[in-house]
Amino acid sequence: MNPGAGRIETRRHPVLLVDDEEYILESLKLLLQGSGFEDIETISDARKVLPFLAEQPISAIVLDLGLPFINGTELLASIRNGFPHIPVIILTAANDVSAAVNCMRSGAFDYLVKPVERNRLVLSIGKAIEISSLRNEVSTLKHYLLGGELRNRNAFDRIITQSRAMHQIFLYMEAVAQSFQPVLITGETGTGKELFAQAMHNLSGRAGDFVAVNVAGLDDTMFSDTLFGHEKGAFTGAERRRDGMIARAENGTLFLDEIGDLPESAQVKLMRLLEEREYYPLGSDMPRRSGSRIVAATNRDLPALMGAGKFRNDLYYRLCAHQIRIPPLRKRTEDIPLLTDHYVQEAAISMSKNRPPVTEQVYRLLAGYDFPGNVRELRAMLYDAVARHDGTSGGISLDAFGHVRELHMEPDDGKENSYMLCFPSFPTLREAENHLVGDAVKISKGNISAASSLLGITRQALHKRLKQKHQ
Repeated sequence: MNPGAGRIETRRHPVLLVDDEEYILESLKLLLQGSGFEDIETISDARKVLPFLAEQPISAIVLDLGLPFINGTELLASIRNGFPHIPVIILTAANDVSAAVNCMRSGAFDYLVKPVERNRLVLSIGKAIEISSLRNEVSTLKHYLLGGELRNRNAFDRIITQSRAMHQIFLYMEAVAQSFQPVLITGETGTGKELFAQAMHNLSGRAGDFVAVNVAGLDDTMFSDTLFGHEKGAFTGAERRRDGMIARAENGTLFLDEIGDLPESAQVKLMRLLEEREYYPLGSDMPRRSGSRIVAATNRDLPALMGAGKFRNDLYYRLCAHQIRIPPLRKRTEDIPLLTDHYVQEAAISMSKNRPPVTEQVYRLLAGYDFPGNVRELRAMLYDAVARHDGTSGGISLDAFGHVRELHMEPDDGKENSYMLCFPSFPTLREAENHLVGDAVKISKGNISAASSLLGITRQALHKRLKQKHQ
């Protein structure tokens, strides 16, 4: 077991050891490598430290105080001044309270006395790297969110949107893409959670594959076999060794869909994987290291499941180190015309048909529907409408959306409401205009961009009409 190493992926964080005794450097290096820290650099001459840091990325430094040429205390001050983002752990034979206080005041992350216990050193380095990584992520997040410009727009090409809320999510994803911490994606069914997981993988630049697993309905044994694999003879019928999905996703991304449906026994095993970065294939007593990043998704209310005792609190808080909440389609109605055009074109190509026109009545009808199935429902609805179109008539008929039209009918008289102009007598032009403006704002849930799109006017023109309407 590697104490502290489970908090982060230590192999991605190089550590620098600075001590004038070569045998101490070698013993510390072997100790840390045996605890999961694969990238260890050593320097015995204090004069070489600052030039080295200027050339090489380092995540943490373990520094001795009793150094020739440059005193360790002076070197600490120089490192904190020139490289404040790198945490420095003092490891010295001097059990001096005043020295410890001065070092901590100078910005040292920790003060350890030789000989130090292995677990104590490993935990200190792991914690230093974890806090440093979180600080870097916060700094990167601020940069992206304040900058407002996407650097990798191509990573989101499969997500059709013009919503500002979605753009903010994309900025957040770019900011946390390089983190090794787990990601939890939440959203209603049909919002495209796997597309977001794939985009996160593409943004991360990880060399391994994107491997998706739907864990809904997997019992404890099936979960273990699917994710961890098994050894030959592990159970009846296991005639050969088989790697699991974690091995397939090595150095890549493992996407666990429907995580809210995972049974509690499997939740325990997943928690162990997240904490220790280790797992046991069925039939094996030798642990294997995992280098995959975990991205999980669910349409369930996990806090409610925790309250009911059906989802582990510790697993939830471990999974949501980074959380992406995808808004439902009814909260971003400005995307409906864009998605409609995209899926009508896509459906026509798949059916070898000419693209049928989409009338304004269809756009208006769809904009007033809640879409409980979200983008998936809209796509299926439009594919069906294109399949029904005979290619000889005009645009797509409203009859293709019968169940949607029924939702806009009054149960007592069967007359259409909401977007239809219904007056006791023939309306004036101003009355008709006010009614249309009011209906557009109502249908779009107050979204001015969507309402102006429905009316075929600019936002400024709509604002002007709303102002006139209330005068």
